[in-house]
Amino acid sequence: MTQTIDIPTLAHLQSWQGKREVLDDLITPAPVRALSATLDRDDPLPKEGTELPALWHWLFFLPHHRQSEIGPDGHAQRGGFLPPVPLPRRMWAGGRLHWHAPLRVGDRVKRISTIESVTHKSGRSGDLLFVLVKHEVHNLRGLCLTEEHDIVYRPAAKPTDPVATPLPAEKQAAWQRDLLPDDVLLFRYSALTFNGHRIHYDRKYVTGVEGYPGLVVHGPLIATLLVDLVRRHSERPIRRFDFKALRPTFECADHRLLRVSGQPSADGSRVQLWAQDHEAWLTMQATAELA
Repeated sequence: MTQTIDIPTLAHLQSWQGKREVLDDLITPAPVRALSATLDRDDPLPKEGTELPALWHWLFFLPHHRQSEIGPDGHAQRGGFLPPVPLPRRMWAGGRLHWHAPLRVGDRVKRISTIESVTHKSGRSGDLLFVLVKHEVHNLRGLCLTEEHDIVYRPAAKPTDPVATPLPAEKQAAWQRDLLPDDVLLFRYSALTFNGHRIHYDRKYVTGVEGYPGLVVHGPLIATLLVDLVRRHSERPIRRFDFKALRPTFECADHRLLRVSGQPSADGSRVQLWAQDHEAWLTMQATAELA
């Protein structure tokens, strides 16, 4: 196992801890309409004052790197706000969100982002580098959302890499929905979030370079589908949402289904949520706390 994160490299990467980035944006209706269509929802047309559903703030504060700044994987080249981690595979591993007040169409918003920690672990297939980013989203009335965002960096895949033992998903749930995460859905979500990461749309790249069996379904898209499942069964707003990606979900030529499931508590104040792939392996776990 080749060690690529030595002590001096880790110290350099950890010098990013405490770094801040401030972005301003305006919550406009067009992306809201587009995500509603992408999720196959028949929502009323958004207008000024329409409350933004949970996680739909990911449509805003988008990266706008110049084309000359894009790296070979479709992400911006390493460095800048995020540390220049010398590991090729980057994934959204999970997050924790707390809504203090609603965001609405028409709001002028500010996001203050801080690198909270940079930590290193040695996994069975090599180095793992974890970056924790804290986002605070404000409108003109004050703090609306606090989000902790977990990013994991991994080495390139090798044929000799050990295969993690998958976990079977719970079969029974009060709420379930089956979806087909085809390449059109992945393309539309990438376009809405201005995500150039090639693992979501370039099959030749994702199979030949990163070693995956097919296009990777976005972790944030799966989290959004879990929240959407709650919205289809409950009118109570979500106040907290925690999620963790356990296993990649792939779009492949044989039209593999994705299932999202939810089990509300007896009083309806909490919902246990999970996603599974076409083989019924658990791919994401989440918990939603409702108001």
